[in-house]
Amino acid sequence: MQAIEFNGNDKKLFLVRKEVPQIIEGNHVLVKIAYAGICGTDLHIIQGEFPAKQDGLTLGHEFSGTIEDVGEGVTQFKIGDRVVVDPNNGCLVCNFCHSGEPHFCPTGSLNNTLGIFRNGGWATYCLVPKDQIMAIPSNITLAQAALCEPLSCLAHGWDKISPILIGKNILIIGAGIIGKLWAICLHLQGHRRVTVSEPNPHRRQQLAKLETGFDAIAPEELQRRERAGIKYDFIIDCSGFGPAIENAIDLLNWGGKLCIFGVAAPHTTIDVFPYKLFEKELSVIGVRINPFSFPNALGLIESLGERYLNYDNLGIKVFALNEYESALEDLKKGIIAKAVFKL
Repeated sequence: MQAIEFNGNDKKLFLVRKEVPQIIEGNHVLVKIAYAGICGTDLHIIQGEFPAKQDGLTLGHEFSGTIEDVGEGVTQFKIGDRVVVDPNNGCLVCNFCHSGEPHFCPTGSLNNTLGIFRNGGWATYCLVPKDQIMAIPSNITLAQAALCEPLSCLAHGWDKISPILIGKNILIIGAGIIGKLWAICLHLQGHRRVTVSEPNPHRRQQLAKLETGFDAIAPEELQRRERAGIKYDFIIDCSGFGPAIENAIDLLNWGGKLCIFGVAAPHTTIDVFPYKLFEKELSVIGVRINPFSFPNALGLIESLGERYLNYDNLGIKVFALNEYESALEDLKKGIIAKAVFKL
């Protein structure tokens, strides 16, 4: 089979041919990959800005496919089932897992994620534990299901900052794929007072394809509006850019909430005045992956449907696995919002 392997020592990717993995543990399934996305976290890993296995890792933690084979202990799924993969799990024995917080698990969670510390979906096949797959409903396509992982993280973020009352003033920082997914989910829920700040003019133009009517502005215009006294009740940072996060605190209205959704480099710092947080009762909320939110993500996909989850309108481009260099280059240039491999 084909796979894209990452060598962390020299931060390079290689398209390789390797043997199809064999099921050894009875609770595993072999998934034939249909679609696999490139996430911003993957770019951070390639650049050495996010912890990952350093040698011989097959990247890719956003993927859908069909079951090619099942272990002897798997009774819930059968060969041919269409499935989506949750790349994260917990150890099931630590206090965090017992408390319903597997995303904090010290040995599971991001420390054991498929495509980060275990071989993932940028390949023809992937071995996955049975408790990390979910059947795809018949009204969801495999292409749509490839967006389940980012939408599951969004669903977790939505729960953390809720309630988001209709009529509140909302700012999204960044119009990459995550910013766009937030935009369409907010629009689906009836929100109309939403502004999107994005420095890339091409991405601002792309946003119009979603037909939400949301205002897409450059950061310079955001600064002008700040000087005019415009504030926001909710700010969702999808950029991971330190200066933007720092400025967002000043843009919050009294009682406002800042959701830090984008992944900043580990050593990024910001200056915060604690008195501002106290005086205005501001909330700064981090969002880490997707505990128990895959069912919610599948429900979101069903609700969003083709109206919102059109690849072209979202700025998603499909590539073959051997076109990975072009995919990464288009992402770095901001020509596309997201790249997805079709296998």
